[in-house]
Amino acid sequence: MGIISGSPLVGGIVDVETTGFSPDRDEVVELCLLVFHYDRELDLVKIIDEYVGLREPGCFLHPRASQVHGLTMADLCGQDLDYQRVAGMIEQVELLIAHNAGFDRGFVTRLFPQAISKPWFCSMSGIDWRNKGYPGRGLQELLRHHGIAVERAHRALDDVRATLELLNYSQTSGISYLKELLLGRQAAG
Repeated sequence: MGIISGSPLVGGIVDVETTGFSPDRDEVVELCLLVFHYDRELDLVKIIDEYVGLREPGCFLHPRASQVHGLTMADLCGQDLDYQRVAGMIEQVELLIAHNAGFDRGFVTRLFPQAISKPWFCSMSGIDWRNKGYPGRGLQELLRHHGIAVERAHRALDDVRATLELLNYSQTSGISYLKELLLGRQAAG
């Protein structure tokens, strides 16, 4: 049964905020990684560790990106990630999840090459949201439909915690979205 069977697993949910949309030209300005323990038998999640940090970019912060996440160069000046801590957290996880993994993966693996070898799952495309009756698959829209409140949309910490809450949601079938995502084995990229 692959990734869903066997002993409990340790996974990570990651989100980045960036200077723009290209992982080749743009840079991470905020990163959050939440490490969780997932009991596959009981379909239960427990948070093990969490990190969030800001990073001053070496390139231009696009005004549209700043408008989305609300971060300015004044917020980022002199800030940097704890690369050693994040690398250690990535080493301990068996897989990584992002809501739009195609976007986040390019930025994360540029800063943390060890993340390339991890299976990546996308909670946006790895679950058939439209077939479940949701008009869209954007995180903020899905959170609204599930009654999950977020203090600050498009901030890494809030989005990671909200993604975990969404994935931990038990459907009418009794199966969490996380279990469905892992059963579907639609690893990203």
